[in-house]
Amino acid sequence: MKVALAADHAGYELKQMTVSRLEAAGHEVIDMGTGSGESVDYPVYATRVAREVAGGKADRGILVCGTGLGMYIAANKIAGIRAVGPCSVEQAVLSRRHNDANILCLGQRMMEDKTAFDIIDVWLRTGFDGGRHARRLGQIVELEKNWLAPE
Repeated sequence: MKVALAADHAGYELKQMTVSRLEAAGHEVIDMGTGSGESVDYPVYATRVAREVAGGKADRGILVCGTGLGMYIAANKIAGIRAVGPCSVEQAVLSRRHNDANILCLGQRMMEDKTAFDIIDVWLRTGFDGGRHARRLGQIVELEKNWLAPE
């Protein structure tokens, strides 16, 4: 699987470990930064990965910051992105099975590395169930198309 990955300064260490783990597991990794622990602005990195995924250049994306929340908010501004920030393996599984989530956002300061890696592993392995969930995703696509139209 081709995975685009980025972090801000607060997620740099977890990102670096994740790149190594993904490559060792045979995934193709597109490392989109940052390249150090020096302060940067997370929306820049969230946008890079979101555009890569929405444009079909990566199958999925992973974003890491201190809490995962800023990345989650920024990535979801890009049409076609369904970014999630699960706190558990169960939420990660359901985000894929029911929501076909295509970007995973994690908080380096919010969980142990083992928990983050467990979430990443199951999220990458889990497929989308389709069925009634596909109908609901279609409704989300319609919301994206029309979000500028005030009622």
